[in-house]
Formats: sequence, C-alpha cells, structure tokens
Amino acid sequence: MRLIIIGTLNGQIGAASKIAMDRGAKVTQVDTIDAAMEQLRRGQGADLALVDVHEDIRRLVGQLAQERFSLPVVACGIGNDSRAAVDAIRAGAKEYLPLPPEAELIAAVLEAVAEESHQLIYRDPAIRQVLELADQVAKSTASILITGESGTGKEVLARYIHGKSDRSGNAFISVNCAAIPDNLLESELFGHEKGAFTGAVARRIGKFEEAHGGTLLLDEVTEMDVRLQAKLLRAIQEREIDRVGGGRPVQVDLRVIATSNRDLAKAVAEGQFREDLFFRLNVVNLKLPPLRERPEDIEVLAKHFADKYAKANGLPPRPLSAGALKMAQAYRWQGNVRELENTMHRAVLLAQGPEIGEAAMRLPDGSPLAASARPAASPGPGTAAPAGEAPPAAKPAESAGGEAGPLEPGTETTGARLVGQTVADVERTLIIDTLNHCLGNRTHAANILGISIRTLRNKLKQYSDEGVQVPMPGEGQRAAY
Repeated sequence: MRLIIIGTLNGQIGAASKIAMDRGAKVTQVDTIDAAMEQLRRGQGADLALVDVHEDIRRLVGQLAQERFSLPVVACGIGNDSRAAVDAIRAGAKEYLPLPPEAELIAAVLEAVAEESHQLIYRDPAIRQVLELADQVAKSTASILITGESGTGKEVLARYIHGKSDRSGNAFISVNCAAIPDNLLESELFGHEKGAFTGAVARRIGKFEEAHGGTLLLDEVTEMDVRLQAKLLRAIQEREIDRVGGGRPVQVDLRVIATSNRDLAKAVAEGQFREDLFFRLNVVNLKLPPLRERPEDIEVLAKHFADKYAKANGLPPRPLSAGALKMAQAYRWQGNVRELENTMHRAVLLAQGPEIGEAAMRLPDGSPLAASARPAASPGPGTAAPAGEAPPAAKPAESAGGEAGPLEPGTETTGARLVGQTVADVERTLIIDTLNHCLGNRTHAANILGISIRTLRNKLKQYSDEGVQVPMPGEGQRAAY
C-alpha cells in the first residue's frame, strides 16, 4: 500500500503517518496539490491520497480524472466537522476521516482500498504443485503467464512470485488491460510527453517506468488491442519503451507477469492475439485450477474468510457448522475463491448463535446456497472448462469483480431471524447496520458487504428518499452484536 498525504493537517501528519506505516503502508507527504500531481507524473505512484479538507479537493479530483490517475481521495480534518465532511464528499472525496486519527479508522480505510487480500491460503495438492513451480522460477528473469478462470487468484499468485523474487524490495505495479480503453492504454503503459495529444498537460511517466526495478503485472493481457501488442512485444524484447510523443527511447529494467482467463492458443488461432507475443510472455505458464477442482481448499478458505470478516466487524469468531461446511463443499463455486469470500462475508453478518449455520449460507439474491449445488460427480483433473468459459449447468453467481446484484423486493426467506421479513427489509437493515458499524465510512461498508461503492451509494440514496435516516461519514455508532 502506497499512501500520499497532501497538506499539513496542523501537526497531525506525524500521527497519521505512523499509524499507516504500522499497518504496512509506504507513506510520502507533500504540502500542496500541485506537488502531489508532479510526484504522480514522475512515476512515484500511490494507491490512496489522504488530503487536508482545507485543500481544493474538487480541483484535485478533477485534475486526477483529467490526467487519468486512478487514485481514491480521502479527506481528513481536525475534529468531527460534519459540514466539512459533506462538502468534501460533494467535491469528490470517497470518505472523510476525522483527526486526531484513530488507528481503527485508518486501518479500515487502508483495508477498503486494498481490494483483496494478497495472502495465499491453500491446502489442496493441486495448488501446492503450482506454488512449487512458482518458487522454482520466482528468482529468474523469465516472463510468466498465469492462466485460470476469473476469481481463482491470479493476481495473488503474481504478488506471491514478486515477493519471492530478487525484486521484492521494489514496486509491484498492476495494470488491468481490460478496464482501460484502447486509446488510453498506450499512454497508461508507456507514458507521454506534454502536448502529445489533447489533455496531455504535462509529461506523464507510464507503468513500465513506474515498475522499473520491480514487477509489472499485465492483468487480462488478451484484452489488449492487436496494434498495441506489437509495441508491447518490442518493450519486453528490447527492454525499452517510447513515450507517446517522445523523441527517444527510455530504458527499463523490470519483470513482466501477465494473466488471462481466456484460452490463449484459441485467441492466437483466431488472430486476436499475436503468436510472437504469446511465446514471449509464455516462457513459464502457471495454470491455476478452479476451486471446484481443489476441494481441500474450500474448508480452509471458508474458515479463513469467516475469521477475517468476524474480526473486521468486531464479532466473535464462529466456526462453521457441519451442515454449513457440507453446503460449501457441495456448491460449484462458479465465481471461484472470490465468490466464496463474498459468501462467507454475508454468512458472518447473517449468522446467529455460536456457529455459522446453514441459514446464513446464502446467495446474493437471498436464496440458500444449496439451491445451486454442483453435481455430485465433480470433474476430475484435466476436465476443466477452458479458461474464461463458465462450467455447464450452474446458476449464475457473482461477477468476477465480486459485486453482488441488488436483492429482489418481495422475496421471502426462511432463515431464523428473517421470518416475516422481505429480502429488501433484510438488505436495508444489513446495509444500515454495517454503515453504523463503520461510523459512516462508505468505502469500508461496501467492502464488508461485498458490493461496489456505487451500488452502496445508490441504495443509500433510495433509503434517504424513503425517509430512512442514513449515517453520514463520521456519524453512526458501533452496532451491538
């Protein structure tokens, strides 16, 4: 986690920085927005910005968007000034953090920005074999291609390899090739000079230069336009890049790891991916099997996520009942580890009594997990669907991004404390209670609920329009569990 603090915050910088560093963040501080933008353009990237509420947050957010820096902004200020918090969020800040800083709140913000845990949890021999090969090649300079279905943990494995490599002390930079429009991806990867195109207001260092000395992850590389693939091939072969609008090449030293959820041989055959680039990236191939082919991982992962989200919500740890564990082991997990994590997230919040029972194991639409149990005869090794293709005869699950769909109003459930309530009632209560628990912190609440911040805000607007009191950032109280 790379954190940039913008502003003086009247002497509270030291305390906030120390808490963040104690939580593993690498912290830098600048006094002004202009200094922060210059640092970002030079390739000294960040994952989160903490900004003094008295800075021009609207200008900062606008400038970040104009120059295509994906950087969440959290405003902070002395005391619990609700007016300042509202103004900051209206200006584009994701959250408001009152100071003096509380370790728990700063930890919640850092955890919410880190979209997924990077810890490798496994027990199944199928994963052990993959990790043995990863350990063997981690210290080499070879490019690595990681394949597997969405949600299997390809980025987690990439970070594991980086951590085992001789470059572990340097940056790990990830680029989602599927999320950036083709006309912007070239600049994102290779950078640009001032005036290279409309909107290029200053020189911008690209991800290749930002990852110099470290590792660059090209996530879902098969989604890259074929024209840009040629430039990527040259960058990997020659270890040099050309900034858009630049006059001379720039030398880079980095390790490239790429991921894909598609069948690359098929993409090459169909002319959607360059064969020479495929061979250049595929020096070593690590294939992550889907969760349904690693049955021994289900129990250990389910218990890990149950403990993780009990702690995140201030709840006592609860073991899975035998029935709940049997449901988890019978389910097909079409969304793989990411879907299992979100399911356990919900189960922790819905559980009653000393255990996580079967009633708490539910799909995003509120239906029991057993409704989408996998066939009794699970596929054996070598029978997995091609990467990126859904297994047959399975009910649609959560998206690869982990966002749960809205619950359908009027659907009745039969869980212990859900009798007599519609799913919409339960959903509203769960969202408001979680937001109260997070002291109004929307980012952390969305992370706990397993939904996007946009979905959460849309729900909160709906509740507010219906006359429901919605906690503002800095408001609310810890729920009594």
